[in-house]
Amino acid sequence: MDVVLVIARILFAAIFINSGIMHLTKLEAMTGYAKYKKVPVAKLSVVVSGLMILIGGLYIALGIYADLGALLIAIFLIPAAFMMHAFWKETDATAKQNESIGFFKDLSLAGAALIIFVLVGGGANFGPSITSAFFSL
Repeated sequence: MDVVLVIARILFAAIFINSGIMHLTKLEAMTGYAKYKKVPVAKLSVVVSGLMILIGGLYIALGIYADLGALLIAIFLIPAAFMMHAFWKETDATAKQNESIGFFKDLSLAGAALIIFVLVGGGANFGPSITSAFFSL
């Protein structure tokens, strides 16, 4: 089962590692989109959030303080869902549907990240890891 846990960690973390890299390498484009969505201090928010999800994803994939990595991801996703995917503000049906999908995807992933946070912090087996939990829950 350790192999399955490692594969699951990598699959879960891949979107955050990729998105974190994109936040940092496509900084101007991401900042422009963040400004369009009225994110406060857009450029700084893009850099900080990019680092949060990149580090969080790497921590989970590699088993380095995976609970801390999961918490970083959840802290990013919950406000991002509301700021970036405010489907209730959309008037176009297609835009509303697309933002609704993004909103609930972010909340679902935040829920999964919080499950990882609690399980790893509580001492559950998370497969082969470089470190144990950062927190002791």
